[in-house]
Amino acid sequence: MLSHEAQNALLSWEAAGPRIIYASFKTKKENIKINIIQCYAPTNDKDEETKEDFYNKLQTLCDKLKEKDMTIIMGDLKAKIGSDNSGYEEVMGRQGLGKMNENGEMLADFCAFNNMIIGGSVFPHRRIHKATWVSRDHRTEHQIDHICIGRKIRRSMQDVRVQRGAGAASDHHLVLARMKMTLKKREVKRSPRTQYNVDFLKDRLTTETFRLTVRNKYEALQDLLDEGNMDIDTQWQQIKEMWTSRCSEVLGKKKYQQKNWISADSLNKVQVRKEKKGAINNSRTRAAKATAQEEYTEQSRTA
Repeated sequence: MLSHEAQNALLSWEAAGPRIIYASFKTKKENIKINIIQCYAPTNDKDEETKEDFYNKLQTLCDKLKEKDMTIIMGDLKAKIGSDNSGYEEVMGRQGLGKMNENGEMLADFCAFNNMIIGGSVFPHRRIHKATWVSRDHRTEHQIDHICIGRKIRRSMQDVRVQRGAGAASDHHLVLARMKMTLKKREVKRSPRTQYNVDFLKDRLTTETFRLTVRNKYEALQDLLDEGNMDIDTQWQQIKEMWTSRCSEVLGKKKYQQKNWISADSLNKVQVRKEKKGAINNSRTRAAKATAQEEYTEQSRTA
């Protein structure tokens, strides 16, 4: 999903297999793009060949990107990085959760090779704003979703934290990065398209009026065409102007009305689900969390 601003700045996108997708956006800086790579890494217990294949494809994609561009890698990387950054001081801070697992080591090595930083390890936050995944029984939580950026644009990243209130019917929390960068709208030349109120032609009187005005205008135009003093382009422009002017005069221009893409009932169900999500986050006991989780799951089936 893209905001209207991001959609206008989108230059291209492509999938690099079932686990990686890439999109490029235009910025206001001359000849510099923002490259966003979204990932879904194999789990930590997958075989080495599967995990190495994932990082090889990711590296192949990164090698195609220009070094001067701003590249961001993010997603469910299944990587626990921990708070001990010994040997990885240039890659991560000391704000990670838990202990580093094998996937975390592979991510750290990848970032070190590509001069990147793991954003969620840098900014101090409460534990609830670091854990990106929570088990169904709410007894286990990990920081396995990450946002990584190039070290040279480190200062453009202002914060990374979990947004627990975002309800997406998932055991993952939304991870949000606040960046200081500006997108630029692509310059796409499009001819304005005018739509006329053709529904008015369902009225017999309007249809007759339209027919008469077109006939009178065409007869006058036909005299000019018969003189043979106009080339083919001029003739086309005259005929086009004849039709558009008659349509504007008799039918008028159609006003655009944006249709609601979601019903009020659906919006209400989404709001209730959001409230159920908040009840989970605010529960103080395991029993209360379990009850709130059941209610949230049930509501998610209807929203």
